[in-house]
Amino acid sequence: MTFDQMGRGGLDYFPCRYGQSKTLFRGPKRRIDGPFTAFLGGAETYGKFIAHPYPAILEERLGVASVNLGWPNAGVDAFLCDPDLLQVVARARAVVLRIPGAQNMSNRFYSVHPRRNDRFLQASSLLQTVFRDVDFTEFHFTRHLLTSLRDTSAERFAMLREELQQAWVARMGQLLTHIPVPVLLLWFADHEPAAAEDDAALDRDPLFITPQMIDALRDRVNGVITCVPSASARAEGTAGMIFSALEAPAAAEQLSSAAHGEVAEALAGPLEDLLTPG
Repeated sequence: MTFDQMGRGGLDYFPCRYGQSKTLFRGPKRRIDGPFTAFLGGAETYGKFIAHPYPAILEERLGVASVNLGWPNAGVDAFLCDPDLLQVVARARAVVLRIPGAQNMSNRFYSVHPRRNDRFLQASSLLQTVFRDVDFTEFHFTRHLLTSLRDTSAERFAMLREELQQAWVARMGQLLTHIPVPVLLLWFADHEPAAAEDDAALDRDPLFITPQMIDALRDRVNGVITCVPSASARAEGTAGMIFSALEAPAAAEQLSSAAHGEVAEALAGPLEDLLTPG
């Protein structure tokens, strides 16, 4: 079952396309022949199980159309490798880019699906050489791959993690080069950016992203907004979410509706400044 079908019995996401991009995004579809803000990111931006995710809240508050270009499990490649989508993004008045993890993108060690970036496709000859004792045919998702490699050898895994971090900074730089309009980078997670060692369990998102990596991009963007939901927002859990019984476990892993309200509040001022003619 594809993600855009999962709302049946739960939340209707009104899937739609923009421009010539093949990716189905969350609707209802907005017009892109007038002023709009583009929101790029993963499940948090898409607003999985959230009736009014932060792009929709900001549209109501600022009075400018919000084009939600979030896609579950999207890494940098989902946007950088979609030139048709980048043409849409280039027409926006401003862009909010929720910082993605470093694991869901092709690199010197492995390749991922160009749109469903959490899908592991193939190990490179380099990775096969470094991990000769691993059978890569059993992996289908990047996090499963990385967890197994970490358990096999912490020392060799550290080399892989460093490669992913370096590749992420370079790839993000490439993506920003293709966006000729003001950009706000958004950290929206249940924890502050921290040292890579704090990602040892591989259960954090965005994975492997350190403050130093974000700092390396600051001169390429118009601001970096950090929003870690408050204790009260985290305590909300799935209150206000819309999901079917089968989706309940997945819904419990998402940031709450209250958290979306908080991130919209954090973004409203900086985004309004970018949208207001100087």
